[in-house]
Amino acid sequence: MSVASRLLARRLRLPPATHRVRVDRDVPIPGADGHILLADRYYPLPRLSPARDTAAPTAAAVGPRSPHPVLLVRSPYGRRGIFGLLHGRLFAERGYQVVVQSCRGTFGSEGTFEPYVHEKADGLGALAWIRRQPWCGDVVATIGGSYLGYTQWAVAGEMEARLAAVVPTNTTPHFALSAYDGGSFALANALEWTRLVTTLHGRGGLARHLADASRGGPRALRRGFATLPLADADAVATGRRVGFFQDWLTHAPPDEYWTRLDHRPTLPDVTAPVLMVTGWYDHFLPWQLESHQVLRAAGNPPRLVVGPWTHLAGSAVGTTTRETLTFLDAHTRGIAAAPPAHVRAFVTGVGGGWREFPDWPPPGTVPTALHLHPGGLLATTVPPAGTVPPAGAAADVIRYDPADPTPSVGGPHLGRAAGVTDNRILEARPDVLTYTGPPLPDAVEIAGTVTASIPISSDRTTFDVFVRLCDVYPSGASMNVCDRLIRLAPEPDTPAGTVRAARLELWPAAHRFAPGHRIRVQVSCGAHPRYARNLGGAEPLVSGTTMHVATQTLQHDPERPGTIVLPVLSARSADVVG
Repeated sequence: MSVASRLLARRLRLPPATHRVRVDRDVPIPGADGHILLADRYYPLPRLSPARDTAAPTAAAVGPRSPHPVLLVRSPYGRRGIFGLLHGRLFAERGYQVVVQSCRGTFGSEGTFEPYVHEKADGLGALAWIRRQPWCGDVVATIGGSYLGYTQWAVAGEMEARLAAVVPTNTTPHFALSAYDGGSFALANALEWTRLVTTLHGRGGLARHLADASRGGPRALRRGFATLPLADADAVATGRRVGFFQDWLTHAPPDEYWTRLDHRPTLPDVTAPVLMVTGWYDHFLPWQLESHQVLRAAGNPPRLVVGPWTHLAGSAVGTTTRETLTFLDAHTRGIAAAPPAHVRAFVTGVGGGWREFPDWPPPGTVPTALHLHPGGLLATTVPPAGTVPPAGAAADVIRYDPADPTPSVGGPHLGRAAGVTDNRILEARPDVLTYTGPPLPDAVEIAGTVTASIPISSDRTTFDVFVRLCDVYPSGASMNVCDRLIRLAPEPDTPAGTVRAARLELWPAAHRFAPGHRIRVQVSCGAHPRYARNLGGAEPLVSGTTMHVATQTLQHDPERPGTIVLPVLSARSADVVG
């Protein structure tokens, strides 16, 4: 064992290593179109301790037992340093062969890196090459998160993949869903990832990226976020124009650019056991849970673990690695009992903790509607008819100025400021409305997808609506639970001023509102730079520069009230676990 792997294994609370490891560097693997993609192969040497390999096989073993199952990891982030340690050495020290391959056009692999485009063909090519090697038995699996998870979905449903297990974490089978969530462009994620990738692929790699981020990176990103037109944002943030960022701006779903990269149609064809690990504040969460439901419907129920994490949370690494090892030991080596295909989820909030659910969304939840009232009240009753003036419904007004856009605070995104934060400064802005319920006499636990319907009009034909659910502590701190934005595009024969229903499915959540806390709903018309600001005009996303101030009016008609629906857990919906 290396000193680094010993220290990291201890920090992650991994089981003891059983093998010394050898690494073959820069192994050439033919990719699609004849390109050579480089990989590092980690493989075990004779055992340090026989304990893990002498356990009796179980029925969970897949096919003839290979001495050392092979794990394929395909990454655009490099093969050395922390990436090689986490995905290669730690697993090889515990009895696995690991092939860590650099995606096309990255870290010595030939070709041009075009995100998502070549992962199916190159991934199937890598699997075919692995199976031809004399050191490969019959058991091959895949692991990895985020982009590494997408490379797994690209091949998992293909017959020729013949995978024994699939472990895609913090990911989605179709990146367009997050890139254009709610009909808006996910500017912060897109630009931050573009900067990350271009820096990693330049001279100095990860070390340069970290040093650059500590010096001027965040300032360059902030300048990029503020840049109009968006076509110039990549040059401001990275120093050059980036082809794939330009493609993302000019090709909105369901453009063919994106549909060819969608691997959701093959999810029902995945027959290998699947483990998925994610977090409540991960920006891919809704689509990870959607993948879980598709697999269950196809008769292949996966193991799902959801923690109180953001996409880049270091606190998630230990749980993810331990869950992965347990899962692989069961399904590729037969030396452990297979973990149940249940949902293990962390309920956030005071008094929450880990729960086991039989499915997601949990059965037995009770939809509970809360309504927005004039004066900032949130109640189970609709606004009474007596509060409506004769001339029309009472209303609250949001004046949205794209030159001073409502900022994004916390929530599910790629940046370091993601996650839970106190929203009081945000809620003090004049362009943010809040509706708050009374102190709760008893705890309220929710698990599932929160929905909202907001009747609203605008003096522009296109505008955004952002809705956030918060937990207000007795101290006054307003902590975000879940949220989402929807862009209302112009509609034929719908003039400005027409009342429209903004219907949103907020981020999935599992949260406990403790006694004495209050439930709050925010309504605003933007969350920049998480979502690109709506300029209020008809100019294309890529080239728009003219900013129009928009005035939105939230209606309080008792016949059509603003409503948020909470999936409230019943007492028998979950079991408390350690």
